Amino acid sequence: MKYKVHRFDIKMSKDQLKLEQFLNRLRGEVVSIVPNVKPIFRPMGATAKVDFLLIIEKQRI
Repeated sequence: MKYKVHRFDIKMSKDQLKLEQFLNRLRGEVVSIVPNVKPIFRPMGATAKVDFLLIIEKQRI
């Protein structure tokens, strides 16, 4: 089996359609989607933000 890892930069508030189109264009099977969660520290407290997604695709042979 061969796998391919795609990096998908995303702004969670506005890129839903862009992500949907990207996933529909893939030829293989999506095995996993791994978010890169980045902590953000603000005066009122800490929060987190997703910078990008790693999408693991199992390629057809």
